[in-house]
Amino acid sequence: MSTQREVRVAVAGATGTVGQRFICLLSAHPYFRLVSLNASPRSAGKAYKDVVRWKQSVPIPKNVLDMVVKTCDVDQFGDAEIVFSGLDSDVAGDVEEGLRKAEYAVFSNAGNFRRDPMVPLCVPLVNPSHFAIVPHQKEALGLKKGYIITNANCSTTGLAVPLYALERAFGPLETVMVTTMQAISGAGYPGVPSLDILDNIVPYIGKEEEKIEWELTKILGGLADDQKSFDLHAKHPMKVSASCNRVPVVDGHLECASVRFARRPPPSPQQVKDALRNFYSEAQKLGCPSAPEQAIFVHDEPDRPQPRLDRLFQNGSGVSVGRVRECPVLDLKFVVLVNNVNLGAATSSIINAEYAVAKGYV
Repeated sequence: MSTQREVRVAVAGATGTVGQRFICLLSAHPYFRLVSLNASPRSAGKAYKDVVRWKQSVPIPKNVLDMVVKTCDVDQFGDAEIVFSGLDSDVAGDVEEGLRKAEYAVFSNAGNFRRDPMVPLCVPLVNPSHFAIVPHQKEALGLKKGYIITNANCSTTGLAVPLYALERAFGPLETVMVTTMQAISGAGYPGVPSLDILDNIVPYIGKEEEKIEWELTKILGGLADDQKSFDLHAKHPMKVSASCNRVPVVDGHLECASVRFARRPPPSPQQVKDALRNFYSEAQKLGCPSAPEQAIFVHDEPDRPQPRLDRLFQNGSGVSVGRVRECPVLDLKFVVLVNNVNLGAATSSIINAEYAVAKGYV
């Protein structure tokens, strides 16, 4: 993809924390050129540096400091071909629908269209094949270029990658049980009050458990033969039970998972480690520049992965797995770490867009 043409992109919700992460990743992208920053009317007409409350650990990229912020009205995105949406869900639905009607390709981090039967819910290291429903989405809505692709919830994303690798190597999974320990950045800004999270663990994140339990069925399921609807894992139904906790970690969701395989006998821990290490995604094969070199890094140390030590590995674009061992209740258990603000959010949307460009959807 080194000779890829320049593609003009915009960020909706550019002043929010997800929008900021998009800007960090796009500012040095090899062929996505950031041409528009869009946010609420109160920020419009002002230089980006003067309206953003920058919360990243790196400085604002120089090439966006003086860019003038525009509103999220559909006529304010100029000649962008792709719009990355970091909008909050309370406003994302109407804005993204308007952008699609205006013939933009929308790659959304919001949850508004994840359940839509015509919209792919894509973890880019797992199911970009679901892009095949995009022609039906455009035809059904009378569009030529406009469509919406969503990425998954951050905790779902981290778990989906090793689950998909295991199903590809050993066949369908019958049961998945997962307990998450989710970073405070997953709540956005200002997020969780300090008096609620310091010296504490909150054993509830609204709607999070339900998201994991149903999103995995759409992601790991396939398209129907006519490529106009999703097979929500009907051929190999998988039961998922999730328990979600907010913990006092800044970035990086840690998840403890146990699984049962449909095939008997199940694979050994060593076979599982080998399968995870050898997993290679289509996005990697296509050379998508934001994809990780290794989709799943398997740790042999007994106390890894850990958020502080492993969340920035490969710029947070892959997942880390450790403690792969037999489970006395199901078959196998392991620990997963995903960088929730990179692969769990902006990086997923960007890799999805790179895949779309490579496959001619843009």
